[in-house]
This record gives sequence, C-alpha cells and structure tokens, in this order.
Amino acid sequence: MSLRLAAFFLSLLALSSLPIAAGASELSDKLSQPDQILIMRHARAPGIGDPSGFTLNDCTTQRNLNEEGRDQARKIGNWLRQQGISGAIVASSPWCRTRETASLLGFGPPEMQEALASFFNDAARGETANQRLQQYLRTVLPGKGSRALILVTHDVNIARWTGESVASGEMVLVRVDADGKPLSHKVYARPD
Repeated sequence: MSLRLAAFFLSLLALSSLPIAAGASELSDKLSQPDQILIMRHARAPGIGDPSGFTLNDCTTQRNLNEEGRDQARKIGNWLRQQGISGAIVASSPWCRTRETASLLGFGPPEMQEALASFFNDAARGETANQRLQQYLRTVLPGKGSRALILVTHDVNIARWTGESVASGEMVLVRVDADGKPLSHKVYARPD
C-alpha cells in the first residue's frame, strides 16, 4: 500500500471517530408526533410522601428538591435539548417539587395542572386521577403540533397510568390514543 493511500485511510478513520452534531433523536422524533408525550417523575426530593399537615400553597410544609435534585432537573433539561427537543409544552403537578423540576428543565414557565396532582395519601383516588389526566390530554393534544409535551408528576401517578414505577427524574415516553389512554410506552433512565 502506498504511503499516500495509507494516509488517506488514516484520515478516514480519524474522521469517523469525530462526534456528529446533535440533531433529532428517536425521542425528539417521537415527541414531535401528536400521539406521543413524555411523563416524568420529579427530580430528587429526599423522603417519602409529605409531612402531615402540608399545604400546597406553602412550599416550606412540603418535601422539596435538594441541591442534588435541582442539579438533576437541569441535567435532564440539557439532555432533552441534546436529543433535539427545542420547544416544549411543560405542565406540572401543583406540588412544589414538581413545579421546580419543570421550571429547571429550561423550557419556560410550566403550566400548573391539577390533573397531575399526587394521590399518594389517598390511593382510592387513583382511577379518578387517571381520568383527569386523560381528560387533560384530550384537551391539550390537538394544539400540541410538533412540540414536545412534557408532564412532570409523581411516581404514584405514573405507576397507576402506565404500570411503570420510576425513580426520581426518570421519564416514560407514552403513545396515547385520542382519548388520552396509554397504548405503549418506553422508560428512559435519568441522564447522569
């Protein structure tokens, strides 16, 4: 092999190892479709449930994100942008930890959505919670267009709706029907 040909092949090998500019990914492609949504659990908030006597209007009475959770939320937002998601409709449960997670994703102010409210302290409300979520999806999906729809909520809500129990910051891509009922899903681990 000539020296010139060897240099050419070495150049090709070097070019093949260079990173490719971020573009659309499977996730961003899916989320641009009208029947796909991303539902995620809030970032790290130490503990389980909320203290007795908590109120939604007072974050000091709730379980909240710690610094690790805030960092997780920012990393998730950056990871979503690396996947090619540039515009998103973001909604969160009324709890402070979900609102803060949604805000730190960096897609603009989240919409507070009662349909994403936790029912941790009242498991009997699980079916009603699913119905409210599906009603919300029926109203928001027609106007979603190609934007991603990201819902930030609680593990109990995600588990009841999809059958998947997820850790803090984990996400579930869900394909829904016209009534907002889940048809299929894929879990995404929290990016580190």
